Amino acid sequence: MKDSYLKMRTYERGVENETLACGTGAVAVALAAAIRNNFDSPVNIKARGGSLKVYFNLSNKVFQNIWLEGPVKCVFSAHINLV
Repeated sequence: MKDSYLKMRTYERGVENETLACGTGAVAVALAAAIRNNFDSPVNIKARGGSLKVYFNLSNKVFQNIWLEGPVKCVFSAHINLV
């Protein structure tokens, strides 16, 4: 399904709120879509925090070489002086 994408939202237990993205969840969504709806690699995932791509090889219902790709953004930086 070229140029198609899946939307996902994630609620994280412990945080007790919706998070912007979840890599594990994105991979699970992509692999389920490949099995159930014949999505080909890469699967484009849209989460609240941005877009992700999941790459994989699928042969005889066995997944191999699973990769997750997405943008990287520094959200915090600090220097700690230890005395």
